[in-house]
Amino acid sequence: MAQQGLISPFEPSLIRKVQKDESVALQPVISYGLSSYGYDIRLSPVEFRIFRHIPGTVVDPKNFNPQNLEPIPLHTDANASYYILPAHSYGLGVALERLEVPGNITVICIGKSTYARCGIIANVTPAEAAWRGHLTLEFSNSSSADCSIYVNEGVVKLLFLEGEPCAISYHARRGQYQDQAEIVTLAKVC
Repeated sequence: MAQQGLISPFEPSLIRKVQKDESVALQPVISYGLSSYGYDIRLSPVEFRIFRHIPGTVVDPKNFNPQNLEPIPLHTDANASYYILPAHSYGLGVALERLEVPGNITVICIGKSTYARCGIIANVTPAEAAWRGHLTLEFSNSSSADCSIYVNEGVVKLLFLEGEPCAISYHARRGQYQDQAEIVTLAKVC
């Protein structure tokens, strides 16, 4: 299914080390790519937003105010690029990989243990049968310390459930989050 565009770009093996440039030895990364029963996707460097309290406002999923989300800068050092998710905060990023889920597959997204051990909870919703696009990724920092979340490295695991094609796919019912671009997609009710 990967060869038919299920995941793009697709990495056919689990990557644990990369060479940033020819003058540097292989460096460890948070693993991404094909794993035993799933696929570890990466966080895109395109954008990351965190919730900020604006006095007098309420976050309302039926009438979402984009002002409640603030873009944060991408940091880069000699080893990697990353966003910093402040302690006790919630942020939204986007997957580097684009999915095109067949009509007989549903994808469950779960957090990676490396981040879970740092207090980062990935709260990613499933990609239903016939869904297409870049997943918006949701992260909660439950720790009392700021935490780095690395781009171009593994951030959540996808698990694939195969069954009979569903009666009404996400595409057929014109799901509101179909064809998400590689940007953070905000809550909406259509």
